[in-house]
Amino acid sequence: MNAKVVIIPTYNEKENIEKIIRKVRSLEGDFHVLVIDDGSPDGTAAIVKSLMEEFPGSLFMIERTGKLGLGTAYLTGFQWALDYGYDFITEMDADFSHNPDDLLRLHAACQEGADVSIGSRYCKGVSVVNWPMGRVLMSYFASKYVRFMLGIKVYDNTAGFVCYRRKVLETIDFDKVKMKGYGFQIEMKYTAYKLGFKIVEVPVIFVDRTEGTSKMSSSIFGEAFWGVMGLRLRKIQGRK
Repeated sequence: MNAKVVIIPTYNEKENIEKIIRKVRSLEGDFHVLVIDDGSPDGTAAIVKSLMEEFPGSLFMIERTGKLGLGTAYLTGFQWALDYGYDFITEMDADFSHNPDDLLRLHAACQEGADVSIGSRYCKGVSVVNWPMGRVLMSYFASKYVRFMLGIKVYDNTAGFVCYRRKVLETIDFDKVKMKGYGFQIEMKYTAYKLGFKIVEVPVIFVDRTEGTSKMSSSIFGEAFWGVMGLRLRKIQGRK
């Protein structure tokens, strides 16, 4: 099989969700889409439901009550994708900060031997557009901090544009993934690295959202900062 699904977590993304779904579905390769909506009060879920009638069998949604965290949204999506037999599972934002056209490149990297492919902002310098300089520096040095602390040879450890081969997610014990915010991205990459999977970075240009509201905050980076210390002390094991 070569079944591919793109997991898109949403909270108040009515300005973007229809456009991102249509774009992903228009790509060659038949990428399916799973939206994980955390009770968006702006009607995001209603838009997805209307599109599900247009894209039967290729657009799906899981609705959750309230904001339960980025990490739990992705873990819910990962388990769903495994249960439904997908071979390549990609995580991506709804706001076009991740270019959907790059899904083809991430998928190709996994087909060519990578177990995890990362849409990387920092493997070829700094490729970020429209971010305030303070946010760029915070993100860039967060990744450098992770590389130093954990010894992982990845330049963009906080990236949220990632493709996993099925076997990686089958091996990671989701019950042991602790971080809920953007620290989740670090924890997943480090866990895959410690379990011996091949990680490849694919250079991308990250463009900050033009519509909707950013969910980023300093507390998110605070969780990642302290969580990395805990990761360094943790023994990483796969599912038994």
